[in-house]
Amino acid sequence: MYNTKKIINRLFSNVALIIFTTTFFALALINCSAPTKKIESGSPEIDQAVTVGSDRLLSEFGHLIKGKKLALVTNHTGRLSDGTHLADTLFNYPDVELIVLFGMHFNIRSNDYSLPRDKEKDIDTETGLTKYSLYGEVHKPTPEMLEDVEVIIFDIQEVGARFYEHINILGFIMEAAAENDIELVVLDRPNPINGLKMDGFITDDEFLYGFGAFAKVPIIHGMTMGELASLYNGEKMLRGELQAKLHVIEMVGWERSMWFEETGQKWIKPSPNLPSFESLLAYTGTCLFEGINVSEGRGTEKPFQYIGAPWVDHEQAALLLNDLNLKGVIFEAITFTPQKMLFHGSPPILTGEECKGIYVNIRDRDLFAPYKAGVAMVWAIHKLHPDKMEWNESTMNRLNGTRRLEKMIHAGTHPSEIFASWEEELADFKEMGKGYFLY
Repeated sequence: MYNTKKIINRLFSNVALIIFTTTFFALALINCSAPTKKIESGSPEIDQAVTVGSDRLLSEFGHLIKGKKLALVTNHTGRLSDGTHLADTLFNYPDVELIVLFGMHFNIRSNDYSLPRDKEKDIDTETGLTKYSLYGEVHKPTPEMLEDVEVIIFDIQEVGARFYEHINILGFIMEAAAENDIELVVLDRPNPINGLKMDGFITDDEFLYGFGAFAKVPIIHGMTMGELASLYNGEKMLRGELQAKLHVIEMVGWERSMWFEETGQKWIKPSPNLPSFESLLAYTGTCLFEGINVSEGRGTEKPFQYIGAPWVDHEQAALLLNDLNLKGVIFEAITFTPQKMLFHGSPPILTGEECKGIYVNIRDRDLFAPYKAGVAMVWAIHKLHPDKMEWNESTMNRLNGTRRLEKMIHAGTHPSEIFASWEEELADFKEMGKGYFLY
């Protein structure tokens, strides 16, 4: 004899299944027939893709700073998602007392080079607070500068390359915090060139604790500020093996494969000389030309993608470079004439002179290795013009953190051998660095 209740339940289940299946396939057909919408940076679909540390500070981690006297280390990129500068938010927040500011290059709120440069010690006009520049003679705050400070907040968008000074300033700040028994809160932000790329020389011992290379990390480091801070602490990379009382406020939603525009964050140019993302990506390799008597494209529409000088055989250089078959890039012979822009404090090198140049045409950024491209370009120009290319040793040592590149270039070492020379130390770093990945 059949159980009536079971039969009724089974009938309802089958009907529900039919309705669900029909609805599912109908929706699928609608979605398949609809045009695919391209998601642009800043569009509503990805506005909340990544929440950075600064947007979580007061809402979720206010206990770290409540009732405390604060110092803020930041620059023009230190803004909340609504555009408010973090200095203003903290200054007006009732439960904390912001008492001093530390900035980077030029002005803590702007990267407009046409504005007067901040003095080493200055006053922030919006808050009336004292602000110190860490870009000049002093990179590490002194005890006097940190008088009465209980917590240091660090919030800077960096660019992914060791020689862009911000990750090195982080090391100096961590030392100052440890030496003065001050807690440090690092507000994490994306690595704009993603967290998968690591490349280049590891800093040699003689160049440690410098403005271009504080610690033993590769030139393309593949980490975020929060991860680097954890690495500096965990591997005791601060001088005297000091360790800071560190808190990292992590991002939500960031993945290592993300390029900056995939984060939904508003892009704020780190420098007016980096007007586009392509310029930034190329910069992490072609910045080497700041140490050579060749224009790195400042004063053109494509800084750090246009490299050249009046005496360069650019046609032959492009041939040499393309014969290397570097991935993701084509080198094109061009001519360009640098001009002094409004934001330039002084005229760029070779201003007004027609330069025979090479255009770094990035075709596939996922495959492109910018530091290798920069090294290869230095090699090609030196190979063609060893009598004309001049090497600024102090600048190149700061950028590379080693003398090895100079020796190999002057010895005529092929790029493939130069690249291979850092692979073992880079592999060791990658293995160690993974232990500090937060994402």
